[in-house]
Amino acid sequence: MTTRSTSADRPTPVPLTEAPLRQARNSAALWIATGRSRGHEVIRRRGFVAVDGGERAGLRILIQESDLDPGELAELSELAGRAAGPVNAEDPFSSTDLGHLGMRSWQMPVMLRLPGPVGEPALDVFRVRRPEDLQAAEQIVIEGFELDGFTPYRPGELFPAALIEQPGVEVYVASHDGVPAGACVSVVDDGIGSHYWVGTSSAFRSRGVGRAVMLGSLAHLADLPLTLTASKLGRPLYESLGYTVAAPSTWWGPPLP
Repeated sequence: MTTRSTSADRPTPVPLTEAPLRQARNSAALWIATGRSRGHEVIRRRGFVAVDGGERAGLRILIQESDLDPGELAELSELAGRAAGPVNAEDPFSSTDLGHLGMRSWQMPVMLRLPGPVGEPALDVFRVRRPEDLQAAEQIVIEGFELDGFTPYRPGELFPAALIEQPGVEVYVASHDGVPAGACVSVVDDGIGSHYWVGTSSAFRSRGVGRAVMLGSLAHLADLPLTLTASKLGRPLYESLGYTVAAPSTWWGPPLP
């Protein structure tokens, strides 16, 4: 991965039509860094990246091209068929049908924010550097995203200490009256930034924590084009921060119980 552009190397404008490809690449950068930091198997092909995290973390698939060839689809299907844990796939192009794997699908928008000024957060937001702060962020994300596969909690399993040592990866925490209340992960790769795991502790919801942690992390990325994939609840927040919907991204996961 590469680090943020300098003022002497201004980022090239990114059109909306290119946002899915940029999001695909950035998601792959996050999961490659995550897989390496966890010691998981990382499989890289032209059309997809897969990270096999075993029984608890499961298999994560990141579609990288809109035109997977039959061999790539067959290999992807084989990986999913023998996965020890849950299988989740992200397709920003909405072009690869994984229904034959018995997975359910849903859509969320890929969004793009062009470089521009960022407001000040209403809460204290800081970049994580200490192990105890990383564990606080980890617990917020596990709770906020209901990551049942990571319970009972094992410190460092979702966010190993090595994660924040990966180039381009940063973790942020927002605190409310000195208590960790929200967290997110940002990734910069090839001149594009993106955000992941934007979560709020249940004890602090509806208090502007999500906005604060986004603003605090955006302050360091204001000179870059940014992409992300938004949930239905998150979309209004991101639109208020200058993001625009580019295209639908299709996600695949285990069927509901």
